[in-house]
Amino acid sequence: MLRTINDLFRSLFDSPPSADEPASQHTLQLATAVLLIEVMRSDAKIGAQERRAVLAALRDKFALADDELERLFELAETHATEATDFHHFTSKINKGFSAEQKLRIVELLWQVALADGHISHHENHLMRKLGDLLHIPHAAYVAAKQRARQHMDVPDAPAAP
Repeated sequence: MLRTINDLFRSLFDSPPSADEPASQHTLQLATAVLLIEVMRSDAKIGAQERRAVLAALRDKFALADDELERLFELAETHATEATDFHHFTSKINKGFSAEQKLRIVELLWQVALADGHISHHENHLMRKLGDLLHIPHAAYVAAKQRARQHMDVPDAPAAP
């Protein structure tokens, strides 16, 4: 288990992979986890439901054991705190995942944003930014948001007057 974490850490900070070399599974897991944590942190009040949503999203996407999820969560929190931008993480996801896989990640990000039943302005802004960085077409982005709402059983926002 420790070797896996060391490999993950090295894959992020050692020499960058060549353009032809796909991102490792560990790197993709960490990059995805960091984005999920960033969405969680974008809410002024971080509650247990957001943390559970991040862990559920990681479990759903990567089928990890509970101890692996906790370690990934802790490592991602550290990286999220130290990160200066999202490009480092989104570029790895863009290289390592198909369009369908990236769309699923956006849906999972929305599930975290919706975990408390409310989307703050900061969460909404971050979600738009991440959707753009992941090259998700607007219609697909909106559809992912709707699927996340249905999954979370959150009603649509009322229409503006």
